[in-house]
Amino acid sequence: MSNALRAKELLIRAVECDQNARILEAQTLYTEGIAQLMQFVNGEPDETKRKGFLTRIKEYMDRADAIKARVNGKLMLGEVVSHVSIDENDTGFDYDQLFGKYMDDKTVEIMLEEPYMTQNYQYQNLVRFLELAVTNCPNLKYFRLITKEYQDQKNPDQQRTNLGQIKGDLERRNITVSIKYEDTLHDRKIYLSNGYIIKIGRGLHFYKAANPMYSIGLVNYKFRKCLQTDVDIWRNSSAAS
Repeated sequence: MSNALRAKELLIRAVECDQNARILEAQTLYTEGIAQLMQFVNGEPDETKRKGFLTRIKEYMDRADAIKARVNGKLMLGEVVSHVSIDENDTGFDYDQLFGKYMDDKTVEIMLEEPYMTQNYQYQNLVRFLELAVTNCPNLKYFRLITKEYQDQKNPDQQRTNLGQIKGDLERRNITVSIKYEDTLHDRKIYLSNGYIIKIGRGLHFYKAANPMYSIGLVNYKFRKCLQTDVDIWRNSSAAS
């Protein structure tokens, strides 16, 4: 498929998602579509056509910037509806208990900012979170993960392989997945398109390893000992608009 046709397809989908309030997916599609269109324009010899394409690109860039401002505004504004302090070695705090009730059928998109995805237990925590999302959010259509890129010297492709498996599984369930790598990422938050923002001091990774391994808590994390952290649930009344 040519860059022009690929760009047209992506931008049409971006506009559709934008109109249907699927703003996270629209933002990703605008970015990808603009990049494809720029590649096409750079090879266009006709100056008049180039100017026409650049005008359209500017319109799409303005739309993408507007969405970015909306997303950032939703992440910054709101009120705390729940605060939970977890002490060192506490038990009884699985994901469902902490924030499962805020994940519902109005959640169409989820964005997870989780810097650390390098160890097996971290991928397992991600899968546990996504299992909860798939269970509680029957209308989930889009999931975006933002994390740091990591290359193991022994297996430099391991991170992309593991995340690729997770991505493929979700897409077989008709959930579109976007994975973005940001080396400067340090925030840990979960954005739900129904208006809730979940902020966990340690992100998803606040559980201690089962000790011994084959003991109560290996599968049901309600019995796992925790590391000290705080969990804040924010609600933005305009987030569903």
